[in-house]
Amino acid sequence: MTPVPTGLIPAWIDGRLQAADKMDVHRRGLRHPAVSVFVLRDDAVLIQQRAASKYHTPGLWTNTCCTHPHWGETAPDCAARRLDEELGLTGLDLRHAGVVEYRAAVPVADGPAMTEHEVVDIFTADAPAGLPLSLNPAEVQEVDWMTLEALEADILRRPDRYTPWLRIYLGQHRQLIFGDACSV
Repeated sequence: MTPVPTGLIPAWIDGRLQAADKMDVHRRGLRHPAVSVFVLRDDAVLIQQRAASKYHTPGLWTNTCCTHPHWGETAPDCAARRLDEELGLTGLDLRHAGVVEYRAAVPVADGPAMTEHEVVDIFTADAPAGLPLSLNPAEVQEVDWMTLEALEADILRRPDRYTPWLRIYLGQHRQLIFGDACSV
């Protein structure tokens, strides 16, 4: 596959997958592939607060990490790459939980409104005790381990603190993602 310049992601345009400008994809709400990862430890999930400098959903809390694959990149490679880029995590055993699709408006720091219309490969991984983290401040402000029960309760109390996709994942795809791993 021919290399594609940075800033281009796969998106379905005119019925076929093509390389497209990421900002244009979000402004037009085009359907596109994505990856989301949930790292688990006992009955808790690692969540992150997105950096205040992010172009959409700045400062909101979300799942462990999420991103768009580069052109020609596999979903598992993308998930592993992004865990390393955002959190300094390597060597986790990623399990493919399934694929979900959602469409949601996303808060934007500046500029025109944006829409995520993603076909998401969901991955989970178990974290060993003492998992070292190295946060990339351009991506992540803070992290926290929360039980699924506490996270769901906080989302009900303060939904505007969380990304639209995390609310969708927990509201519509909880069993697919977590199974019995974080039973409440």
